[in-house]
Amino acid sequence: MQSWPSPTVPEIPGTGPALRLHDTSDEQVRPVAPGPVATMYVCGITPYDATHLGHAATYLAFDIIHRVLLDQGHQVHYVQNITDVDDPLFERAARDGIDWRDLGAREIDLFRSDMERLRILPPRDYIGAVESVDEVIEAVGQLLASGAAYIVDDPEYPDVYFHSGATGTFGYESNYSRELMDRLFAERGGDPDRPGKNDPLDALLWRAARPGEPSWEAPFGAGRPGWHIECSVIALNRLGEGFDIQGGGSDLIFPHHEYSAAHGEALTGQRRFARHYVHAGMIGLDGEKMSKSLGNLVLVSRLCAEGMDPRAVRLGLLNGHYRQDRMWSDNVLTAARTRLQTWQQAVLAPRGPDAAETIGRVRTHLANDLDTPKALAALDAWAKDTLTGLGASASAPGQIADAVDALLGVDLRADPCGPRVG
Repeated sequence: MQSWPSPTVPEIPGTGPALRLHDTSDEQVRPVAPGPVATMYVCGITPYDATHLGHAATYLAFDIIHRVLLDQGHQVHYVQNITDVDDPLFERAARDGIDWRDLGAREIDLFRSDMERLRILPPRDYIGAVESVDEVIEAVGQLLASGAAYIVDDPEYPDVYFHSGATGTFGYESNYSRELMDRLFAERGGDPDRPGKNDPLDALLWRAARPGEPSWEAPFGAGRPGWHIECSVIALNRLGEGFDIQGGGSDLIFPHHEYSAAHGEALTGQRRFARHYVHAGMIGLDGEKMSKSLGNLVLVSRLCAEGMDPRAVRLGLLNGHYRQDRMWSDNVLTAARTRLQTWQQAVLAPRGPDAAETIGRVRTHLANDLDTPKALAALDAWAKDTLTGLGASASAPGQIADAVDALLGVDLRADPCGPRVG
C-alpha cells in the first residue's frame, strides 16, 4: 500500500534532551531508549468513513514523536496498518450500495490527502490487512500448534480463538480489572457470548467463511483475519521483537492493544511486545463526545474544503496535551488562527531575540512527554518580544521558522493555498 508524500523536515543546529513518554502499562513517564533506528507502530484506520479530528489528534501526537526522534539524530522506522477487511467496512458498504473494496479505496485516498494536508510524516511501511493475510495465516497456524489458540466446536463456523491466558501476563498492558475488560470487550467488537469459547474474553483470530463475506483459504479452514492479529503480525514482521513504541488512541488500550501484544508475545515468547505503549486522548466537540452516532464529527477534509488553514488545525490540536481528553470548539480554532498569524508576522520581522534559548525550551518541553502547550507558550513569548521590537539577531526569525517546521510541523513561510513567503 502506498502512503503519502513526505514534507521536507529542516535540520536545526543542536539537539534536545532524551525523549520521555508516558507508558500505559507502567503507568508512568519514563525514557524512550531507541537505538540508531527508532521503531514505532501506530494503528491505522478502518476505511469506512472520513478522517475526523479524533483521528487527526492521534496521528499528530505520533508525528511529533517522529519529529522529536529525528531531531535527536535517530532514523525512524514507522509502520502503520489499514484495517481494510472488517465488519464496519462491510456494513457501511452494504448501507451505501457500494463494493467494500471500492469504499475502502475511496476512504484510504481521502485519509492520505488529509495526512498530507496536515503535514503528517508518512510511515515507511503502510500495510493493509488484505496485504497481510498470508502472514496472519502463518501466525494463526503457529498459535494453534503451540496451544495458544483453538478452534471452536462448530461444524458450520469453526472460528479460531486465542486463549486469553496463553501468555500468563494478559492484562498488564491496560492494567484494567476483569470487570472493566468484560464490559469493554463487549462494547468494542468482542463476542463474549459466542458458544464454544473457553473464556468469554478469548479473542477471535480467524473468522470462518460466512456467506457474502470475503474469505481466504487456510489450512484450518477458509475465512478472514480477526482484528487484533493483523497488527501483531504486521508489526513483528517489519519491526521485530520488542520494538520501541506501539501507539494509538486511548480507546485502543483495550481490547485492541492488549490482544495484539498478547498475540505477539505468544508468537515470540517475549515478555513485552513493545517497550512503550503510548496512547492519545479523545477529542470532543463543544462539551460532548465526538462520535458517529451523535453526528457531531468534525472532518478534516470538510474544514479544508471550507478554507480552513490546516496549520491552524495542527496548532489547535497541539494546544492541549496529547494524553488529555479535550474539546474542540470555534474558540479553539479562532485562537489557533490568531497564534498562527502572530508567529507568521514574527518570523517575517527583520530581527528578533536570539533563537537558541527559545528552541532549547521547545525541545525540552517536547522531550518531556510531548508538553506541546508549554512549547507553544515558549514560541508565543518569543513572537511577542519580536513584535515589540526586542532583540537584535537578524538570523533569529529564520531559525525559529525552521524549528517550528521541524519540531511542530508548521511551515510558517508557506501559504497552503499559495507560494512560500520569505
